[in-house]
Amino acid sequence: MIHYSPSVWKTELLSGLTVALALVPEAVAFAFIAGVEPLVGLYAAFLVGLITAVGGGRPGMISGATGAMAVVMVALVAEHGVEYLFAAVVLCGLLQVAAGVLRLGKFIRMVPYPVMLGFVNGLAIVIFLAQLGQFQTPQGDWLPGEELQTMLWLVALTMGVIFLLPKLTSKFPAPLAGIGVASAVVIFAGVDTRTVGDLASISGSLPSFAIPQVPLNLETLQIILPYSVVLAGVGLIESLLTLTLIDELTETRGRNSRECVAQGAANITSGFFGAMGGCAMIGQSMINIKSGARTRISGTAAALFLLSFILFAAPWIEVIPVAALVGVMFVVVIATFEWSSLRIMHKIPRSDALIIVLVSAVTVATDLALAVVIGVIVSALNFAWASARHIYAEVAEDTAEKKVYVLHGQLFFASVSEFRDLFSPKDDPKDVVIDFKHSRVWDHSALEAIDGLSEKYRQNGTVLHLRHLSPDCRGLLYKAGNYMEADLDGDPHYRVVVDYKEHPPTTA
Repeated sequence: MIHYSPSVWKTELLSGLTVALALVPEAVAFAFIAGVEPLVGLYAAFLVGLITAVGGGRPGMISGATGAMAVVMVALVAEHGVEYLFAAVVLCGLLQVAAGVLRLGKFIRMVPYPVMLGFVNGLAIVIFLAQLGQFQTPQGDWLPGEELQTMLWLVALTMGVIFLLPKLTSKFPAPLAGIGVASAVVIFAGVDTRTVGDLASISGSLPSFAIPQVPLNLETLQIILPYSVVLAGVGLIESLLTLTLIDELTETRGRNSRECVAQGAANITSGFFGAMGGCAMIGQSMINIKSGARTRISGTAAALFLLSFILFAAPWIEVIPVAALVGVMFVVVIATFEWSSLRIMHKIPRSDALIIVLVSAVTVATDLALAVVIGVIVSALNFAWASARHIYAEVAEDTAEKKVYVLHGQLFFASVSEFRDLFSPKDDPKDVVIDFKHSRVWDHSALEAIDGLSEKYRQNGTVLHLRHLSPDCRGLLYKAGNYMEADLDGDPHYRVVVDYKEHPPTTA
């Protein structure tokens, strides 16, 4: 860090201050969702933010208490109390560290681009909907007319400053300027509006170490394990998808496994220091990146600024109008939503358009992890269906004595029906060749299909030749073993993705 220029330090520190201010209402709100004290959420924002900023795999990414994890925690807290939550967060962290050590983060590559678009759009909608609560009373009604108008014009003022300042200068983070201008108007003009202090007091002391007060037995494990697994999955999915998004924005590459370990270490620490844990926050991360931050300084500074708010500056932070922070988050919504996805809906395949809409809708209706899982499953099924329809056999030779089929396409569970329909054992001559040079055998279902076809030809007295199968595929075929022809120079060298224990390996 000592090699960074003063201008980089200035950008990173100011960006960190902006992020810290935006973290306060979010952490308090998510603590309320989880059913815990506001300081439990603020401590999580500090601890998770600091540890992941220092040791995570993505400089510039911001982590803290999140709504995606808070909604999972609420049932555990309501039924068993906050101490069980802390124990569940510790176990969640251990699972995340294990995922990082085993390098499971690489599987985030399996998330297709339409799912990413749906994730981003859905999350933007979720962030927007979360801000609407600031325009309502505790009973769920909209604010009275004059109070609502005040909120709206303060939000508009903040957003206007954020949009206009970059056209004048890039030396000062626009979100911080927006918060400053709106706060100055409220303080010096005596505007009556809701402030951070109206949400909850953020004043407190340093978090202290304490082992969760739960019985260390199998019954406790049975209670917390389901919650810990879900928390670990939700946290890693949201963090790794946010990491991927920032990679695209900054044209750099983060380290997935390192981020998994850092997220796990942060949650373990949170559980032992009375915090609710957390994961990456796309809204605050976007604020940070859009403010020009690219290093670990901004995330570290944001966590330390937040701690200083709790320890020393609570009276000053509590006078900031909520409308200013809402305005910042509305700008984040506009920047996060992939507006280009609306323009390309009629140009991309219908299946991809459906996946974008589906993932966005499920993200809003349920949670991020479920939305991504559903999106990946639908994408995989769509790919399997499309691949299954593109298997065909070219007849290279067809005489009264001999027929040669050259197979093209992928042979796997979804295409075996099409594969069987390509051949007519009863009508073919007594000498048949099936060449797999331009095809690939993928799984157990494909092997069974080849074996079954070979048996039908055998029953019709046909001499069958199977060419250009990989060595491991030949070893796994049982009924077709006598029909295979090895060509050491022309056979493909891939491994079939099965564990074929039903039949003993045979050779031609």
